[in-house]
Amino acid sequence: MSILLTGFEAFLGMTSNPTEVIVRSLDGETINGKKIIGKVLPVDFKKTSSIILEHINDYQPSAVISLGLAAGRNRITPERIAINCMDGEPDNSGNQYDGQKILEDAPDAYFSTLPIKNMTAKLLEHNLPAKISNTAGTYLCNQTMFTVRHHIETNKLDMISGFVHIPAHHELALSNPKLPSWSVKDLEEAVRVIIGEI
Repeated sequence: MSILLTGFEAFLGMTSNPTEVIVRSLDGETINGKKIIGKVLPVDFKKTSSIILEHINDYQPSAVISLGLAAGRNRITPERIAINCMDGEPDNSGNQYDGQKILEDAPDAYFSTLPIKNMTAKLLEHNLPAKISNTAGTYLCNQTMFTVRHHIETNKLDMISGFVHIPAHHELALSNPKLPSWSVKDLEEAVRVIIGEI
């Protein structure tokens, strides 16, 4: 069994992104019998979707877990739903949207097919703060989750997928003393716990 684990490069002027650090660290590992394929995605509305779909086609994983940084959140938040909408700050290539649909002929939303309740409960058992989130936003995180779910549904693939937001790591908090942050070690432990529930 293989799991495609994705993260993002740094964005919006941040010096680094903990999801990139974690994905690179876990790439190639086998966790509870699951081979991890770690891939870092660009923060680019026009490129990210095609890149992650290429990875899915190349590796045919049993599950796709996409990670994103939610700077300001203080806990791990598996996302319940992704909506068909793009909005927010310019991406790393300068692309910006104001409420346009991700895909014109697609549904308004898709729910995660990851076991998000089990994931959240197991994280809490490990004393790792966690809570299900009902909004993945309208930026690249939401677009990635929506695109993958749509691809799986339209092609009737035997594959589960979803998105998990994580807090900032300490590196980002050094220049922003009000930003909640976790150690990379604890963030990586949380991702390992999540993978264990697949």
